[in-house]
Amino acid sequence: MTIQGKHILIGITGGIAAYKICELIRMFKKSEANVKIAATPNALNFVTKLTLQNLSQNEVYIDEFTPKKWKPEHISLADEADIMIIAPATANTIGKMAQGIADNLLTSVACAFSKKIILAPAMNVNMWNNPSVQENLKILEKRGVEILPPESGFLACGYLGKGRLCSIDKIYNSTKEALNYSEKLKGKKVVITSGGTIEEIDPVRYISNYSSGKMGLALAKSAKQMGADVTLITTKDVEAPFEIIKVKSALDMQNAVFEEYETSDIIIMTAAVADYRVKNYSEQKMKKGDSDTITLELVKNPDILAELCKKRQDCRAGKSARNDVPLIIGFCAESENLLENAKAKITKKGCDYLIANDISRKDIGFGVNDNEVIILDKKGGITKLEKAPKPVIARKILEIISPVES
Repeated sequence: MTIQGKHILIGITGGIAAYKICELIRMFKKSEANVKIAATPNALNFVTKLTLQNLSQNEVYIDEFTPKKWKPEHISLADEADIMIIAPATANTIGKMAQGIADNLLTSVACAFSKKIILAPAMNVNMWNNPSVQENLKILEKRGVEILPPESGFLACGYLGKGRLCSIDKIYNSTKEALNYSEKLKGKKVVITSGGTIEEIDPVRYISNYSSGKMGLALAKSAKQMGADVTLITTKDVEAPFEIIKVKSALDMQNAVFEEYETSDIIIMTAAVADYRVKNYSEQKMKKGDSDTITLELVKNPDILAELCKKRQDCRAGKSARNDVPLIIGFCAESENLLENAKAKITKKGCDYLIANDISRKDIGFGVNDNEVIILDKKGGITKLEKAPKPVIARKILEIISPVES
């Protein structure tokens, strides 16, 4: 594993352990990483700006409103870094991050940071054990922040207990592991579908569902962060740093997915595809007329997931020019008997994994920011991911289904 050429942003807060970060900077620089420092004003009470500048060979950023370019400093620092480490992290900064408070440069960067954050707390043992601090840490951990707990020992305040900054080696190794994990899908093409398909009735009416596309987008962003070449096939308007293919109907989505099939390594069918479409689309707006009812004749849409799996079987049987075949992951939304229905579907459809979520709950699934899923694999394995923000769920899904070792 290497971190050569990686951009590492270290946030230093006002704790006595700030001086230990000098050794961490030295280790990163020795590994040929580019290191920048964002420090709180209080951090400079424990380690000087000049020391941090000489060790990092970069400017040390402290004030929020001194940008040298048009782009605000907290945004430019967040954009260019591959990872952010906050060490030592005080109870004050932990609380601000948990509540989204951005009242200095460091907390503003953390608020804008969309990649991996590693937090190494250090404080008095009684502060560490304070229920508010522990609750704030749980909030951050649930959002995907990696917490490196403090160690027990003699503290600078004279107490004996848990609160010492974890070893510098642990911070270094955790950073190295996280950065190399971001290359886990490097060289792989990942195709993801998202959103609910739209089946038109006439020029002004259609049949659809409540899918927001958030889960698929979260998976696409996570796959991109892991180094994949990502294509998102979606019914939603999306701006993202990967290929977007905008579709509308189930047939549109089927065509797009099959077109990408030959060059894909992983296909994740997150989209909520309408089971039926109108048999006879009306070119003109249908008039209401005098009748109190209207009858629409519907026909079944193709089962894209099942047909993908059949296409893969044909490849394995030598009926296709393609030698290798993609990993295929399906999603299913159920309102009852979640596990039983999911088991039946993975057997029937033939995919490698099936991810099931309960749409009867209002706090997860369609249109909300959180999810809770059960992951079934073709060998009969079952993994439950407890309720968490969709980006966190997405990352955990990719950890489980990824065929590439870090």
